[in-house]
Parts: sequence; structure tokens; C-alpha cells
Amino acid sequence: MAKKSRLSRLLRDILLVNFLPLVLIFAALLYLDQYQQGLLAAEVSALREQARIYAGAIAETAVQNNNGQQTLSPDLAQPLLYSLTEPTPNAQALIYGPDGELIANSRVHPGAGGAIVTEPLAAPPPPGLFSRVISFIYDHLSGSVTGSGDESGMVGSSAGKNPNTLGWQPDARTVLQMTDTGGSGSAQETPPFVRRDQQGVLLVTVAEPIQHGQQTVGTVLLTREASEVDAAVLAVRISILILFALALALTVIVSFYLSRTIASPISRLAAAAERMREGRAGAQTLPKPITTRNDEIGTLARTLEGTSQALWSRMDAIEKFAADVAHEIKNPLSSIRSAVETLARVEDPARASRLLAIVTQDVGRLDRLITDISDSSRLDSELSRSRYEIVDMARMLATLAEIHDATRKEGFPFMEVDAPAAGLLVRGSETRLVQVLRNLIGNAISFSPENGKIFLRGRETGGLIELAVEDEGPGIPDGKLDSIFDRFYSERPESEQFGSHSGLGLSISRQIVEAHHGRISAENRRDDTGHVIGARFVIRLPKAGG
Repeated sequence: MAKKSRLSRLLRDILLVNFLPLVLIFAALLYLDQYQQGLLAAEVSALREQARIYAGAIAETAVQNNNGQQTLSPDLAQPLLYSLTEPTPNAQALIYGPDGELIANSRVHPGAGGAIVTEPLAAPPPPGLFSRVISFIYDHLSGSVTGSGDESGMVGSSAGKNPNTLGWQPDARTVLQMTDTGGSGSAQETPPFVRRDQQGVLLVTVAEPIQHGQQTVGTVLLTREASEVDAAVLAVRISILILFALALALTVIVSFYLSRTIASPISRLAAAAERMREGRAGAQTLPKPITTRNDEIGTLARTLEGTSQALWSRMDAIEKFAADVAHEIKNPLSSIRSAVETLARVEDPARASRLLAIVTQDVGRLDRLITDISDSSRLDSELSRSRYEIVDMARMLATLAEIHDATRKEGFPFMEVDAPAAGLLVRGSETRLVQVLRNLIGNAISFSPENGKIFLRGRETGGLIELAVEDEGPGIPDGKLDSIFDRFYSERPESEQFGSHSGLGLSISRQIVEAHHGRISAENRRDDTGHVIGARFVIRLPKAGG
């Protein structure tokens, strides 16, 4: 036997569906790169504008005419560059000549007594544990989908340029490449460098040419920490990851809640159905917490419970019917057996003739009994396959009365119809409805006095078609009004020959009426003094709509 999974299939499906929104949230992590790129682009634009201001100031102040050649003066450029960058924290500016030679460094300037002072940038504060954890989680989540990368690709700078410190000084070749004019003689906007140092600090470097007149006399390289970009991106990362964590927790909670309220009850219903199939549950009811729910599962549970009870009731009825059939068949068979055994020893022709008459009578009784049993057993299946049509019960009553009058024998009761000529419409099987009325009329004839009257009545009342068959017989014992519709009910008039009826006629009539969603009942007719003056059988059927 296969090992049962700890998670039900429905729970797995619920989790899968609920995880789809998380995938969308996770996809939002990828779009964070675009947000970071936009921040870096803004940082580069601001830094480039600042570098242009530096280049313009240096071109106006620190350029000298040296034998007709415009050149930068280190003595003028160094203090000017220091003064320009002093208000900007965490920034460093370098000036290079056209040949790539370093001319000035904003972090190197003359001190007191002519000493040269170098001021390195202050070491950045180490990132906190929380920010490191957030960055680690984000980098692994996004890297698992997009792969690892660096910020340099976000703004179009060349790969492979990854300096380690803010004090990095490019070589002459790199500077010349950054300020290459393409042979046009006019300065072009150079791509920036975006990188991280050993401490993980984000650095942005831009290069701007220093032009005096139409001549490029040098280049300004301006580098600045982009800590504001990291802070903004970290804030968004925190927001997205917190949202992701909350959504994940909520998804799991909702999924297990749905599993508890949907999957578990359905599993219990399936187990109950399995017990019913194996015949171990009988008419056992389902747990009330399931059957009392006001949702589709509660409806399903109540329907399953009702189906189970109806099934077992039907099985009990079949068992009882089989027992009754065996009992009813056994009686005439016993009589036939006794008559046949006696007939073998009888020599008197008159007595033998009587015994043969008994055998013939019991055989006829068996034939009627088996015919009615067969009709009753297949009645439900036939009715379920029948195509119902509109039937006018008023005309049916009139037709049955005409047939009775045409075939009436001496002493039989007369028949009167009290119903409209037409319009008592029901939807059903005309053949089976005629069978019901014939059974009731035949029953009324059996109990009617000589030349008595049978009344056929029909009317419409409250959306129902009500039909009644009344006689002037002795009526029905009050204690038998309910059991008269049971199978093999044997209350018959004394004048009737024994075995003329199987006792299934009224039971079959009730089957047919109930299959048409109607009701049939029996009652006694009484006069003004309360004496019984006959029996009345009433059929109520739904009126056919439209």
C-alpha cells in the first residue's frame, strides 16, 4: 500500500494557488534594480554638473601661457581644487594634464610651514547587522534568478574597472580614454565609473575636460560616495522583504485554514462515503460540525447524509418486500402442494374436482401476485425513464366513467363525475395515472353495495389538481387509514372471492403518485350525524405550468 502523503492534494493545490501572488512580489525584487539605476543616473548627473563647474573654474583661474602654449599651473590648480572640494564631504577631485600626468589632488594640499598635508577620506561606518542581513537575503534572492552583477553595468560604464579605494588614481592611459574626443577636437561626455570599495561603499566617478578657449588643457576626475543611493535602495529592500515575509506567513496561514475548513471535511466525507460503500456505516449520521455548516460543504454533507439514509431505507424496504413476497407466495404454494398430495389419494371424483378447483384458484392467485410483484419492482425504473407529458385529468375521469357505464354489469354501482369538462392539467405519464384511477375505481366497486354510486370528483385548488374517488361502502377502519397503502394489505369485503386481489394495488398507486411529486390519502365519508357512509381516496398532483 502506498504511503499516504502528509499533505493532502487539495492542500498542495491551495498552497500552489496562494503562492502565485508571492511570485509576483518576488518579481518586484528584480524591478528594484531599475529603481537603483535611476538613483545612480541622478547621482551621476549631479556629480557631472559639479565636475563641469570645477573644470570651468580651473580653466579660468589655473591656466597659464607657457611659450604660447596654454597649460595648467600645479601651484594654482592645487589650492583652487582643494577650496572647491572642501564643502563637499566624502568627495575627491583629481586634475590630469593632456598627457595623463597627475597635476593636483584635492586631498593633498600645503600645510603650515610649507608642509604637504594629505587628508584621506574618513573611513565609512561599518554597516549594521540588520542592513547586512537584508542585503544578504536580497542578493541571494535576486541573484538566484538574475545572477550576480555589479553596479557598473547600470549606467553603462565599462566592465572590469573595479578600483578598491576612494583614493584610486587611474593611470595615464585610463585618463586619456575617459577624455578621448574622438578626433573631433570637441569634448564628449564620458561614461562614469560606478564601483564599490573594499568596505562595500558605493563610489561614482565622472571625468570632465578642462577647456580653455578651444583647447583641452586637462581633465577633472571627481569621485564621490553614493551612500544616499544605498540608503534609499536599502529602505525599499526592507519594505519589499517585509512585505514578502508577511505575505508568505499570511499565505501559509490562509492555506492551512482553507485546508482545515475545506480539505479536512471533504476527506471526512470521503471516508464516510467509503464506509457506506463497504456497508459498515449503516444509516450512521455525519458529524454535526459538518452537516450544520452554512456553505457548500454543509450542503454536500447533508445531501450525502440524506442519500445514505434514503439508500438504507430503500434497502430495508427491499428486504421487507422480499420477505413479504416470500410469505405471500408461500401460502398459495402450500395450498397447492396440500391439494396435489391429497388428490393422489382421493378416489371420489367430486372431491377430486373440488381439489382441482382449489389448485386452479391458487395458480390464478399466484399469477396475479407475480404479475403485480413484477409491476411493482420495475415501476420506479420505468417511471424514471418515462417522458412526461401534459395530461388532462378531467377528460380522463370522463373517459373512465364512459367505459364503466358501457361495460357495467347488473347490480354493479353507477358512476357520477363531478369535474369540469377540461382544464385539470398535470405533467406525467398518462398510462400510469390511468392505472392509479383504475385501481381506486376497482377498489370502490369491490366495496360498493349493489346498485350503489361511485363519485369521481376533480378540481383545482392552490396550484394543485385534486382528484377524489368516493364510494358508499362500509368505509375504512380508523386504525387502518395509514396502513391501507402498505404492500399486501388484505382488508377485503366478505363477498369477494378469496385471492381475487394481490394486495399491491394501493401500494403501486402510491408509488406512481409520489413519482409524480404528488400525495395520495384515504379517509372516511361521514353524514351529518358522524356515521360512516363510505370511503374517499384523494389524489393531489402539481398543476402543470404554462
